[in-house]
Amino acid sequence: MAYKYLTSVWKRPDDSFVGNLMSQRVVEWRRQPAVLRVERPTRLDRARTLGYRAKQGFVVVRVRVGRRSFRRPRPRSGRRPKRMGVAKLKLAKSLRLVAEERAARKFPNLEVLNSYWVWEDGRYKWFEVVMADRALLSGQIDLGHRGRVFRGQTAAGRRVRGLLHMGKG
Repeated sequence: MAYKYLTSVWKRPDDSFVGNLMSQRVVEWRRQPAVLRVERPTRLDRARTLGYRAKQGFVVVRVRVGRRSFRRPRPRSGRRPKRMGVAKLKLAKSLRLVAEERAARKFPNLEVLNSYWVWEDGRYKWFEVVMADRALLSGQIDLGHRGRVFRGQTAAGRRVRGLLHMGKG
């Protein structure tokens, strides 16, 4: 029952107590390192659906990713290309996948299971990445080969590869 309530509250965070709480937390989060191991997940319901368990071997990492503008510098010298390719550019990777990869690089002994959105403001997006210690959990969960995030094996990676269509039939 509690998880159901948490899920419903996080669906519309601005309409519930979550919006107030998070706007206070984000003030601290901005000063913290971009990749930080946290004691417990901010969204427990979401973390548990993605494989997190409150026991040894499971780690949650909060990653801050910049919401930059996806523009290239305008060509200044030489001939003018007909379509300059300055604006309307799309990222090849989602910010969520970027966050997962940064967490994997920071903690090379851990394997990325999955991730979820936590909060965003005008400048940053925060994701929490659920990671597992391969040495401790080798017999309990099947992690496959090493470095699954870099081979597009997580949900964010599969979506980028066009293998995971959420809400598209």
